[in-house]
Order: sequence, then structure tokens, then C-alpha cells
Amino acid sequence: MAVSKATFLILALKMAGKFSLRTAQFLGRVVGTLGWVFNSRSRKVTETNLRICFPEMPAAQRRDLARSSLRHTGQTLMEIPLMWEWPVEDCLGLIREVEGAHLVDEALAKGKGLVLLAPHLGNWELTGLYFSSRHEMAALYSPPHIQEFEDYMIRVRGRVGSELVRGDRRGLARMITLLREGGVIGILPDQSPRAKGVAHAPFFGLNVRTMTLVSKLLQKSGATPLMTFSERLKDGKGFRLIIRACEPDLDASDPVVATTALNLSIEHCVREIPEQYQWEYKRFRHLTPGTPNPYNPKKLCR
Repeated sequence: MAVSKATFLILALKMAGKFSLRTAQFLGRVVGTLGWVFNSRSRKVTETNLRICFPEMPAAQRRDLARSSLRHTGQTLMEIPLMWEWPVEDCLGLIREVEGAHLVDEALAKGKGLVLLAPHLGNWELTGLYFSSRHEMAALYSPPHIQEFEDYMIRVRGRVGSELVRGDRRGLARMITLLREGGVIGILPDQSPRAKGVAHAPFFGLNVRTMTLVSKLLQKSGATPLMTFSERLKDGKGFRLIIRACEPDLDASDPVVATTALNLSIEHCVREIPEQYQWEYKRFRHLTPGTPNPYNPKKLCR
């Protein structure tokens, strides 16, 4: 059964990978609009997250932002097959501008490696492809439940040499080695991690469970952290890849100080283009233990 699911999913991705960018984005907006009209789970989670993060925003403006977010998330969904199936040169040709490239050059000149932190903002698959095409790079990933699909995902993401590593002890050791050699690693830092290796730190005003992996890597390697994301331009005109400096203290020995700096760095990027953030994800489901779960107030966070 797992094989048939993987085969069907891969076939669907390959077929969707034949679309043009404009077609994929149009279909993505349709998917997002349907999610809004039919009051989907994604809409409910998005509206909850936006109430948490932008309490000062007028209700009508927050409603417009939620609708726009669903459309952008739909576009991201439909762009992924393009990033995985298009020739690499065609994907990279979608990047019309790179802002902050000098920060990468300055970091690598130190010879201690670079940790790229790419939140779920804009098109993160394109961001990873851009950097892996230019540097020896390893990216942290969470394996899917279907083994055959994992093989496909590793193949397409690594087709320009990017090495995918799991977030286990062996993967941590590999990332530290690569950083000490002056290499680059990529991490999606805004996921809700498992209970091991975490701290609770503010994100848009709420103490949320946050990975301590980033601070550990920085402490062990002396690498430089940078934030990065690919902003979607209007009317199918491509993307602007943006690189930002992080808040200080990401490498602090105190895990709360370090994760607070990490979350604030992410928050700054999200506030630049909030409509392109993946608000459909339950980022606040692991608040300080004992706090009411914002997605189900009858339950408490653990």
C-alpha cells in the first residue's frame, strides 16, 4: 500500500512539475481561495494564529491577511513540483534579485561555516536550491512516513549536491563537521520540535517550544547564522531572495536567551511579508506546559 501511495504522489508531482510558474501560482490561488470559502481547517488555524500574533490589527485587516495567507500557501504548494522537477537553471532563473549577498561572503570569509535559517516564508524550496547550487551544503530534514517518497525527495533536493541529514545524533555530528570545514548548513527553524532539546521562548508574545539545535551548532562550530527567504513577487514575475543578519546571542549558553534571539530573528522576517508566512501551521500548540491550547482551549499544552 505504501508503494502505491508513493508512486501516485510522485506521478502527481511530476505532472504538476510541467506547469509554468504563472499556471502553478494561479492554481495555488484557487486552492487557497477554496480553503477560505469552505472554512477549512487551514483557515481556522490561520485566523487563530493571526489573532495571537497581531492583536492590535483591525479585524477586517486581519481577515484580509488570513485570506491572502491561504492563497500564498496554496501558491507555495503548487510551486514545489516546479522546484523539484524543473531543470535547476530554470528554477534559479526565477530569482530576479538577491538582497544581502555580501553577508554570506563576509560569513564564509571567516572560515567557520554558515548556518542559514530559512523559516516557512515565501518559497523555501527555492531558497535551498539557490544556496546548494553555490556552496557545499547540508540541509536538515524530517523524513516522511513513506520510504519510497523519502528516496524521491532526497534525490530531487540533492540534485545539485545538497546533502540531506536527519535531525539525530549522526546528523548533528555531520553538520558540525561540515561547519568546521567552512561549509554551509540549512535549517527550517520555526517548526514545533519534539520535547527533547528544546526551550520555551517568546514568539509574537507567547512562550513557544523552540529548538535549541541552532545554538548548539553555533557553540560547537563558531559559525555565523543568517536568516534567508525568497519573497514571491507579484504577477508571476519570480522571486526576490533576501538575506538578513540575525539578532545577537543566538549562540548564548543559556538556552532561553538563545531561543529568544532565534524567534525574534524569525519574527522580524515574518513582519516584512506576513501574507507569505505559513500561518496554516499550528506553531503555538506547544506553549509553556499548563497553558490553554489556543487551537483547543479545553486542552492544556504539555
